[in-house]
Amino acid sequence: MTAGADVRVAVAAAAVLGESPVWHPGEQALYYCDIAGHQLQRFEPTRGELRHWQFDTDVASLAPLLNGQLLLAMRDGLWHFDPVSGQRARVARAPYDSAVERFNDGKCDPQGRFWVGTIYEPRDTPRASLNCFTHGQIEPRVAGLTVCNGLAWSPNGRTIHWSDTKAHTIYAADFDAATGTLSRRRVFANFPLRQPGQALNGYGGRPDGAAMDAEGCYWAAMFEGQRLIRLSPDGEVIREVALPVRCPTMPCFGGPDLCTLYITSSRENRPAAELIEQPCAGCVLALDVDVPGLPVNFAL
Repeated sequence: MTAGADVRVAVAAAAVLGESPVWHPGEQALYYCDIAGHQLQRFEPTRGELRHWQFDTDVASLAPLLNGQLLLAMRDGLWHFDPVSGQRARVARAPYDSAVERFNDGKCDPQGRFWVGTIYEPRDTPRASLNCFTHGQIEPRVAGLTVCNGLAWSPNGRTIHWSDTKAHTIYAADFDAATGTLSRRRVFANFPLRQPGQALNGYGGRPDGAAMDAEGCYWAAMFEGQRLIRLSPDGEVIREVALPVRCPTMPCFGGPDLCTLYITSSRENRPAAELIEQPCAGCVLALDVDVPGLPVNFAL
């Protein structure tokens, strides 16, 4: 396992539930969400500047738009948001009961369609889904999930990946770029469940958010596992990076050369003793890598 000393704190201000980092190439800035804090954050590394926008409900994920605005996945639907004016307009209502379900991880495919998963908050039955927002409509594509996470496409755009965090499983499927349809769904990787009474130090975690690099390797944040892993295109773990936080949530590639991995994390509902031992919980971490990531896809 790579020494944790390679990892540094990029944003010291802690989010409650940091998630869904996105590197904006035009702005050379990192956007990310604080879902539980109902905030969108923007960090500009060259100036060390952090700002945020406060909302009245959860903001779970985002994608940049070509006109300079952002597409936000919020509990009550999808919204266009203008960071300059602070104004937003809803473009689609949430297709679920927002009392027990919300949007979660979301990203655009190479064609500009926005894919967004949901989380079924009781977590007692698999009622969440993976959805595609296209032509103004939210269309369900994968059902039977509990916590949909880990969206990423292979460098050639022919394979889509996603995870069900509660099931400790990452899936892959063939992806038709022209139609956005999925076929030949399969297990890409899975991980042991935490057993009753098992100490966290002996638990490897469960796959949360993810990012794809230029070699087709899938980087996954292992929630409660205190580590980041890199999987080969065949689903084999080929690198592990120890982290100073128990609950990493999602990596993304950033920086001018896309060789900086930014990693969001959570401190939500964590034990007090753990937070004392891990003051970086909720912060954004960073790690320099040799293989660059894929650039973000813009929403149409």
